[in-house]
Amino acid sequence: MTRIAVVPGSFDPVTLGHLDVIERAARIFDEIHVLVVHNPGKTALLPIAKRVSLIQDALGEARVPGNVVVTSWSVGLLVDYATDVGATVLVKGIRSQVDVAYETPMAIVNRNLAGVETVFMLPDPAHAHVSSSLVRQVASLGGDVAPYVPRAVADYLESTRG
Repeated sequence: MTRIAVVPGSFDPVTLGHLDVIERAARIFDEIHVLVVHNPGKTALLPIAKRVSLIQDALGEARVPGNVVVTSWSVGLLVDYATDVGATVLVKGIRSQVDVAYETPMAIVNRNLAGVETVFMLPDPAHAHVSSSLVRQVASLGGDVAPYVPRAVADYLESTRG
């Protein structure tokens, strides 16, 4: 039996914390789907297609092992995608109690809707303070984001500065 998991997120942009969780999930599961989802509650910095390509670049650079699919999803429930690809687990990175409080109700609903479990993973402590929102803010003010994101993301953000 193949163990398939989905690692969903807006990844706007992908951070080293995200990459850490993806790498560790790839070692646990036979196949993972890194799923870039549209979050209507957030104003995106990067188009979804660019986020997908930057994640692919970062995974290649990090030589993440295993069978990893990077794609996007914007219509329907997350558990619909998971069910369609045969995934029984969602993997979510958790940085703090705030994340736990936000993610727990969704995890319960996803389990109730489709029998899809959620596994919470803690990031490496070196990255636990970093969020995509923080990276967007630092980048928008001209700061150096290289310590917080994969090289492909830092290079792209630097190239878009005016």
